[in-house]
Amino acid sequence: MTSSQQMITLNTSGIGLYEITGEVARFTSGQAVETGLLTLFVRHTSCSLLIQENADPDVKADLDTFFRRLVPMGDAPEMGWLTHTLEGPDDMPAHIKAALLPVSLGIPVSGGRMALGTWQGIYLFEHRQAPHRRQIVAHLST
Repeated sequence: MTSSQQMITLNTSGIGLYEITGEVARFTSGQAVETGLLTLFVRHTSCSLLIQENADPDVKADLDTFFRRLVPMGDAPEMGWLTHTLEGPDDMPAHIKAALLPVSLGIPVSGGRMALGTWQGIYLFEHRQAPHRRQIVAHLST
């Protein structure tokens, strides 16, 4: 069994979905692995990883709108029950979203490529309003 690992760093500019499929594909293709398992893990508690459609940008917009409605900012009247408020009105809602969504993904590698479907892309879902520098560990094992 062999494995390789790389840190993928992404600068975000606020809440939203950031596609990282290309960066992950470059790591995977550079490993000369025919068959294996790619694991992605984000090293933060206020963002998530998703596999989602990457053909229609309306999907990203609708997902973003849905989660903003599901978990409003901490200063919204309906969120008055929050006690973790010292880091701003977006912090605890970001933690809630990260608790609802995955922070790691497992993707099969076949023929030296990720076995993603035709319209699937890999995204970091940033839940904080301010820009952040996010780190994703990519680990490929055979």
